[in-house]
Amino acid sequence: MDDMGVCGGSAEQRLAVKICRVLSLYGHITDSYVIEFFTDNLWESLPESWRRSLSDLTAPELADQLLCNGNPKDTSYRSVWPLSLLALKVTAQSLAFQRTPRHDMGSADKKRPAEFQANHCQSSLLDPLFRKHVKPKKQHEIRRLGKLVTRLSEATGCDHVVDVGSGQGHLSRVLSFGQGLNVTAVEADPSLIATATKFDHDLVYMLKKERIRPTKISACDITSIASSRPPRHVLACVDPQASWEEFINQLSDPVETSTGPQELESSLAASCQSVSSSDQHHWNNFILTGLHACGDLSVAMLRHFARCPNVVGITSVACCYMKLTTCEVPQPPGVLAPSPRSDPHLQQYGYPVSSWLSGVPGHKLSYKSREVACHAIEDYIERLKGESDILRVHCYRAVLETVIRGIDPNLKRIGVQTIKNAHKLPFREYAKQGLQRVGLVPDTPIDHTLVEDMLAQQQKVVAFFSLALLLAPLVETLILLDRMIFLQEQGW
Repeated sequence: MDDMGVCGGSAEQRLAVKICRVLSLYGHITDSYVIEFFTDNLWESLPESWRRSLSDLTAPELADQLLCNGNPKDTSYRSVWPLSLLALKVTAQSLAFQRTPRHDMGSADKKRPAEFQANHCQSSLLDPLFRKHVKPKKQHEIRRLGKLVTRLSEATGCDHVVDVGSGQGHLSRVLSFGQGLNVTAVEADPSLIATATKFDHDLVYMLKKERIRPTKISACDITSIASSRPPRHVLACVDPQASWEEFINQLSDPVETSTGPQELESSLAASCQSVSSSDQHHWNNFILTGLHACGDLSVAMLRHFARCPNVVGITSVACCYMKLTTCEVPQPPGVLAPSPRSDPHLQQYGYPVSSWLSGVPGHKLSYKSREVACHAIEDYIERLKGESDILRVHCYRAVLETVIRGIDPNLKRIGVQTIKNAHKLPFREYAKQGLQRVGLVPDTPIDHTLVEDMLAQQQKVVAFFSLALLLAPLVETLILLDRMIFLQEQGW
């Protein structure tokens, strides 16, 4: 797109253009629903030379030859691949942002951080007080993000942090009790705030019981934890369409901590330095953070950072890209409609957020492509290498889609709730449960010869989905580049 005047653009713009070009050619793969593998003949949509190369590969070979980003000289191919497929693999892996840690964590087991070597479920680097009710993945995240926010606080000289989409408050407690920061936790679900408040109280109660607890693996000083202020909880739905002034006003309305026994209320007041009324409503500078800020919420945070003079820093770990609003799909499934604007030209969407990218040919991303960008390619590689039985689930669902449409052609992509241990079931049992879940007679006769023929093509289904995962990091990279370019447009 140097023909679009981007030769002199930023590095982010040049990279975005290259990704748009690749997705213009091969985006139909990420746009496809694997459940329609048979109904829409997705295998036939691939070049014949690709099909010849991929059809007979085992699952471990798909992992090594297609998805793993190793030295090409160390990869052993069973046959000569077409140049177009080899070029796509190299291009996709070279254009996408790196997904491995910049600094090696010193773990011999690359699938598991060093902090979980001694105990797979408990981080050795996170104080036990912060591990309760928290799964290992989240323990790792809140510890790393907590350190990053602290560094940002030191760099900006600002100790007030607003945690957007705080949920049960796991990150907020690490930031407040663990890092000694002044934290405002914003959450739209009152039940989650009630749980977060209870967990705050539980932590304070444990502090009173274990004031002089010896800590062999603790990363925090118990005294500093006890002297920290608890998070201040705010019940608010952050509207992506709202101005930063409206956002500031929302932050000034704390939730009364009335949950739990009275003695815990007394403990909270006695053990922690309370935030005074003047502190609560005095808004100077603050840092925005969000762990798994869903859909447009992460974009709203960026807009507030760029435009609000009070926000001096931001960390954003986004998720659920498929829930981003777009001009084509202003109300994605499971997302409330954005607040209407009197002038439709002023309507703000979650993607693209930058003005520049909206003018680049091929920038549009379908709901499905954004959904596949949320998949963990590393987990799928491990399943391929281990030839996991879970790999058959995509084929099962694609066959079931064919069966459902054979019964009622109007039922397309109908949601089938997760069937527990589907990969361990014979297909007939899986089909019975699936048909029942979509309101069809579970014992409806089906053509078992046709079903068996489709089930025999499981490896082709796996290969097609692997191609989609090869391209998925490009989709995520483009979304992140769009946000970086937006910040550049705003003068950052």
